Amino acid sequence: MSYVMPADFVTKMIDAGAAKANMSTRDTLIRAFMAGAILALAAAFAVTVTVQTGQPLLGAVLFPVGFCLLYLLGFDLLTGVFTLVPLALIDRRPGVTVRSMLRNWGLVFTGNFAGAFVVALLMAIIFTYGFSLPPDEVGRQIGEIGEGRTVGYAEFGAAGMLTLFVRAVLCNWMVSTGVVAAMMSTSVSGKVIAMWMPIMLFFYMGFEHSIVNMFLFPSGLLLGGDFSVMDYLVWNEIPTVLGNLVGGLTFVGLTLYATHARTGAPRTRPALPEDRVPVA
Repeated sequence: MSYVMPADFVTKMIDAGAAKANMSTRDTLIRAFMAGAILALAAAFAVTVTVQTGQPLLGAVLFPVGFCLLYLLGFDLLTGVFTLVPLALIDRRPGVTVRSMLRNWGLVFTGNFAGAFVVALLMAIIFTYGFSLPPDEVGRQIGEIGEGRTVGYAEFGAAGMLTLFVRAVLCNWMVSTGVVAAMMSTSVSGKVIAMWMPIMLFFYMGFEHSIVNMFLFPSGLLLGGDFSVMDYLVWNEIPTVLGNLVGGLTFVGLTLYATHARTGAPRTRPALPEDRVPVA
């Protein structure tokens, strides 16, 4: 059977977290760059499908192709290391410290942003014929996404910030579930099917993913979106990163670790009258 039992795939989660924390700077940056670039291309693909067909659900159904590819190629997203690396720290794996965890997060953030930004620049060239024309319909839509998810939140003040944060929490609950789901199977088809469902859900529901946003918002700025870099950082990227951390670690990493790696002692059932053995 290709199904992996929870106790076994949680061990894989911890092993993966330890490997990522101890990975060289070179490999961490390369893998993070490629992950950000591939996910950005998938986001551009999904927005293009949505605009050209008028069917947001179809764009969401197809978006997970990017996530599946980057996972199978062994690349790293910030949302995934937020969930996996802390488990290796809690489990006291050799070489895993708070410093090595924060180092990993910083490098993956940097690589993801660089990869997403490069794709944002390349797609902006395509959408505008090398910046010689106004952006096409897809480019205009990306610019509107950037405005709606920055100044759109800012209009509601604290309530907008809370909404943004909760959307980010829910996003990485689903994305990290996709990361873990891939470990439930030893077959490629099983991994893809398990990953596809939660990733499709987060994208269609409009939850906030820090790496997807590393593509959408720089793209919006390059394509003339009516918001600033500060709007992007304060009213999207920073709260989204924090929400992604809380969602993935709390609702996926720690819950699975607590119940499958550090399983509580079973309750002892009190003796019942029918359990007594009659004396001859």
